[in-house]
Amino acid sequence: MRNVLNALRTLEEVAARQPVGVAELARALGLPKSSVQRALVTLHAAGWIRPAGEAVTRWVITTKALRVGRSATGELGLRDVALPVLEELRRRTGETVHLTVPEGGKVVLIERLETAQPVRIVLPLGQHLPLHASSNGKAVLAASPPETVERYLAEGLPRFTGTTITDPERLRAELAVIRGRGYATNGGEWRSDVSAVAAAVLAASGLPVAGISVNVPTSRMSATSRTTFGALVAEAAKKLGSALRDR
Repeated sequence: MRNVLNALRTLEEVAARQPVGVAELARALGLPKSSVQRALVTLHAAGWIRPAGEAVTRWVITTKALRVGRSATGELGLRDVALPVLEELRRRTGETVHLTVPEGGKVVLIERLETAQPVRIVLPLGQHLPLHASSNGKAVLAASPPETVERYLAEGLPRFTGTTITDPERLRAELAVIRGRGYATNGGEWRSDVSAVAAAVLAASGLPVAGISVNVPTSRMSATSRTTFGALVAEAAKKLGSALRDR
């Protein structure tokens, strides 16, 4: 059982830190290098990870992890329905578009369509984002039941940058604004170089099942573009919600 747990923990750390070597993984996991090396050999043999280059010194995850994750939560079907909507949003904004799903008090990036501009925001698929410090997270949180919001607030609001909202009252007030406006914004609250606008995708029950965002370098986000992108992302989220309900 211990070997299985070590392998799963190693897989999670590779996903979070890739490309990564044995020494860094051992430090992060608090395990001997020999134990981490055995876990890497097992994961490689099973097809979960591969060498980042020709030399087997640094590792990255394979698409097997993404395929299994999508199948487990139904995200593959969501992605298929969402892709035409995401493509249209990228075309209309000219910026990077993300699709996320709520999971365990965070949102997880499951699809990314990148801008053609040379300066862009690149996050790996599978990236976890905090609900209170990302546009997708705040959009999902604003659309969630009050008890979900209060439970999240009770766990504390970690600070990531100088603009992260860490005061519960301030976050409650912002969530009310998001509900009235129809989209959420993020002005460098998770990473100072990342700004975004997002809207929640609602199921027939009215609960959020996903978030769609337009993501730009903070230096490129103006008040005008924020408003324009907000309207477009809200429209895209409604379109995807309707498509999901019509399936």
